Amino acid sequence: MAAPRPGPLRRLVFAALLFASWPALAAGHNTLTIGVTQAPGPLNPNIDVLAAKSYVLGLALRPFTVYDADWRLVCLLCTRLPSIANGLAVPTNLPGGKRGVDLTYTIRDDARWADGVPVTTADVMFTYEVGRNKQSAVSNGELYRRITGITVKDAKTFTLHLDKLDFDYAAINDFVLLPAHVERTAFADPAQYRVRTRYATDPADPGLYNGPYRVSEVSPGAYIVLQRNPYWAGRPGPFRQITVRAIENTAALTANLLSGTIDMVAGEIGLPLDEAVAFDKAHGAGYHVIYKPDLAFEHVDFNLDVPALADRRVRQALAYGLDRKGLAQSLFGGRQPVADSFVSPNDVGYTGDVPHYAYDPARAAALLDAAGWHQGPGGIRRNAAGQKLSFTLMTTAGNHSRELVEQVLQSEWRRIGVDIQIKNQPARVLFGQTIPHRQFQLAMYAWISSPENVPRELFRSSEIPDAANGYSGENVAGYKNPEMDRLLDALEVELDPAKRKTMWAAIERIYATDLPSLPLYFRSDAYILPKWLHGLRPTGNQYPSTLWVTDWTVAP
Repeated sequence: MAAPRPGPLRRLVFAALLFASWPALAAGHNTLTIGVTQAPGPLNPNIDVLAAKSYVLGLALRPFTVYDADWRLVCLLCTRLPSIANGLAVPTNLPGGKRGVDLTYTIRDDARWADGVPVTTADVMFTYEVGRNKQSAVSNGELYRRITGITVKDAKTFTLHLDKLDFDYAAINDFVLLPAHVERTAFADPAQYRVRTRYATDPADPGLYNGPYRVSEVSPGAYIVLQRNPYWAGRPGPFRQITVRAIENTAALTANLLSGTIDMVAGEIGLPLDEAVAFDKAHGAGYHVIYKPDLAFEHVDFNLDVPALADRRVRQALAYGLDRKGLAQSLFGGRQPVADSFVSPNDVGYTGDVPHYAYDPARAAALLDAAGWHQGPGGIRRNAAGQKLSFTLMTTAGNHSRELVEQVLQSEWRRIGVDIQIKNQPARVLFGQTIPHRQFQLAMYAWISSPENVPRELFRSSEIPDAANGYSGENVAGYKNPEMDRLLDALEVELDPAKRKTMWAAIERIYATDLPSLPLYFRSDAYILPKWLHGLRPTGNQYPSTLWVTDWTVAP
């Protein structure tokens, strides 16, 4: 059973106690305090995929390439994007008739870590060494495995040799540099790197950051303070200090905003849409509120190692047994459309030609009967061995919107004879331990991607995290389908957009048929900003607005 929800008085007491542990606010607008609903956890950019971490590191690290708010691929740490036309991307012939590509990048000449040490190809080679090591627990080991080698030209220029010529070959977004001069000692024992990385043991070391800001103080689970990087050569950030505060209870987050303890709520990891709309109606005149549809979709992951969930009929029954359209309408006023696959209608890969799961309890019941789960005492289904059809459902504790959705799922699935036990966890535990280690049955959260992002890490059978690969994969459902594997491999290397569109449609149909996860709705994010803050542009993709903090301005 879910724990009782705290009343308003208990929430305020909780908030007051939390305030006492936070640093005092500076006067004026030379500081900014941002509220988020998740604690980022250890800050190593290549270990664990957390939205809160990406948001904080958007202020402090510069990837080589990212997609901007116009969904264009741009250089941040590099000087020029490689292309076949400019000669910096050279297709190569590989054994077996395969095509690879050599990509040459040059690091910005003025790039420095916040301790003054230049960013060089030594950092490139060290990052590659960490990424290639199977014991290092990097989240995107696939990227590093595809780089067959690196040729260093000088301290700033290098060439990556890739084993595939992808349609998005210039995007090395996940190749985020680690500082060799700081991290090499921590990597002495690769199997212990996850816990020994300086991002975990000494996150305020300035040598860890090369963006416009550097982390100067960390209170785990509570707040992170960032100061300007004195060696940043670009346009300076508008604030002397930025504090990012984790307030996982969304009611407390709202109270903190109204009290002035925080200046803004990050859209990427802030208030769910229903709570943001309610806030806007009540208090919007005093704030600048931006609504942005994005490439995120809320879903429920199924752990396919759970015997009952391994049966596709059970997964499909759960889809038919849930009134997703009614849920989206009642909780979000129809502002977050029902998802029938994982690809947003705003993305180029979208197709509507997939199986749809309209609310149909009778069909859900028939599927469960066919799967051997029949009505038992108390209305809960049981199999021939007498086992109850019961699952544990998890999401981020304190997220009021998700907790409401959970209650709807629990109630509606109860009507088709499925027992749901709710067991929520703080985001730092759910995303840092439970989901990567596949210690769940049902888990509700969101995926967000870049434009036309091949979901290899989510659905390819080789990307299932386990002890052997250091839990580095993101196929946490444990999904295996040879045809899906084949299509993902083919999609990556198809340069013709029309042919890719056909492959995307096939992938989405397989997903919607197999349902390794249950799609709920496509998300819109709400950015609640002070009237005096300008220039923040939501991207609508996985790259946070904080990457462009130097474009933010302060008005009187």
